Amino acid sequence: MATTLVQVRIDDELKNQATAVYDALGIDLSTAVRMFLKRSVMVNGVPFNMTLPKKDYKAERAVRALQELSNAAIENGTSEMTLEEINAEIDAVRKLK
Repeated sequence: MATTLVQVRIDDELKNQATAVYDALGIDLSTAVRMFLKRSVMVNGVPFNMTLPKKDYKAERAVRALQELSNAAIENGTSEMTLEEINAEIDAVRKLK
């Protein structure tokens, strides 16, 4: 089978980081690129997921988590505690252990 030379321009830092990853896996950069190309042919596309995350996903999750914490604090009667009271309670529990 004939071979051909493929050249790709990338910045030095990316090359060094990728080379370190592949060295740890026991393969060189050329082998990794060949693996990527073979896998691309095998799956008839890019061999990894290329979707964009929802922009507000993290914000929605954070707001939901804060609401759950707030609800739990209300249920436990701790929603009006000051930081000093919370820390005092934590210290008291630690002393019991």
